[in-house]
Amino acid sequence: MVKGPGLYSDIGKKARDLLYRDYQSDHKFTLTTYTANGVAITSTGTKKGELFLADVSTKLINKNITTDVKVDTNSNLFTTITVDEPAPGLKAIFSFRVPDQRSGKVELQYLHEYAGISTSLGLTANPIVNFSGVIGNSTLSLGTDLSFDTASGNFTKCNAGVSFTNEDLIASVNLNDKLDILNASYYHTVSPLTNTAVGAELNHSFSSNENTLTIGTQHALDPLTSVKARVNNYGKASALIQHEWRPKSIVTLSGEVDTSAIEKSAKLGLGLVLKP
Repeated sequence: MVKGPGLYSDIGKKARDLLYRDYQSDHKFTLTTYTANGVAITSTGTKKGELFLADVSTKLINKNITTDVKVDTNSNLFTTITVDEPAPGLKAIFSFRVPDQRSGKVELQYLHEYAGISTSLGLTANPIVNFSGVIGNSTLSLGTDLSFDTASGNFTKCNAGVSFTNEDLIASVNLNDKLDILNASYYHTVSPLTNTAVGAELNHSFSSNENTLTIGTQHALDPLTSVKARVNNYGKASALIQHEWRPKSIVTLSGEVDTSAIEKSAKLGLGLVLKP
C-alpha cells in the first residue's frame, strides 16, 4: 500500500491508541485456533458485572479476499467480505448483519500518495451515504468526514480535521459532532528503543462550554512487557500492564480509580488473548 496521508480515521489515531487502547474494566478472554485449511476461529467471552457476553468468529483468507463471519449470544450474524486491491490502492468492503435487513453496506477505500478516500453506501431504498477524504502527504494532511441521510435529506455527520507529523511527534485538530466538538491531540515519541511516548487530548464542547483534558504515557519495561498510564482533569486515573508471555498470547491487567471519590471501589479489568 502506498504511503500517503491515509484515511480520515487515521487523523489522531496514534494519540487515541495511546490514551484508550487496551484499557478495560471488564474481564475478557479471547482464544484463536486455526483449522488445517487455514480458517481462523476466534472465541471471545466478556464478563460485564453480572452479564456475560460471547461470540464466535471465523476468518478465511483466499488470495486477496477475506471473509469474516461472527455470531454472538444475541443470535446476530455479522458478515464482512473484504477484497484487497482489486486495483492498485483500492479496497472494497461489503458487510451486513442478520436479522437486520437494513444493515447491508458497501464501502470503497482508495489510498494514493497524496490522497485517501473512503465512501460507503447503505443497501436500502433510502440509504445513508458516507464520504470521507484526506489530501496531503505523510507530513501534513487535511480531511473531512460527511454522512447524508437520503430519507430525511439531512447531514447526520459533518466533521473536519488536520494533522501534522514529523519524525517524533504527531499533532492533530478535529471538529466533530457537526462542528460542535473541538478535539486537539498530541503524540510525542520520547524513546523509540523503549517505545516510550507521551500523549494528550483536549475536547471542548462549544454548546456546553465543557472541557476534558486527558494525558497519558507508555513505556516498554522489556521486549515483552509494557505499561501505560493516563489521567484526566476530572481526577480519573488509569493504568495497565501488558505482557506477551508467549508469541501472540497476551495478558493485560488494567485498573481505574476516581481520585475525587476515593471511597468508591476501583475498577479492575483483565484481558487474556491466546493464539497458537
